[in-house]
Amino acid sequence: MTKTDSTTTAPAPAPASTVAPAPAPVRFDTKIAVLLRADLRTWQRLNVTAFLVSGLGTQLPEVIGEPYADADGTPYLPMFRQPVLVFEGTKEILTAAHGRALARGLPRAVFTSDLFATGNDRDNRAVVRAVPTAGLDLVGLAVHGPRTAVDKVLKGARMHP
Repeated sequence: MTKTDSTTTAPAPAPASTVAPAPAPVRFDTKIAVLLRADLRTWQRLNVTAFLVSGLGTQLPEVIGEPYADADGTPYLPMFRQPVLVFEGTKEILTAAHGRALARGLPRAVFTSDLFATGNDRDNRAVVRAVPTAGLDLVGLAVHGPRTAVDKVLKGARMHP
């Protein structure tokens, strides 16, 4: 007859967490920002923002990410690879920000109040071209550049509510 060993088993180890730790937030070296004049109506804010960021995307390919696709393989257009931060300020803050963006040579797009009265791209360019830089009635400005430079351009503006 064989004697059997009585063995004790160690308690099972606690299961490893099934939730992966959150990755560290991505901090971009650059910033995309839109500054809107605070007195715009809601539809104008949306329209101006859309027009302004389209200018940055066409001239700065490095801000555009890869195309998207859903699980079925349906393709979608690429978008900015980083967030677009939207700010607001008075007419004076917008004018000062425009001057600082020009002085720093940052890529920029402008939207003037005259553009609300036009209906096509040719007329849009003509109404901007007709006004000297210092006389532009700015309602929106988009800029891209190093974070600290964009922060300096936006001095006095506040995040859009």
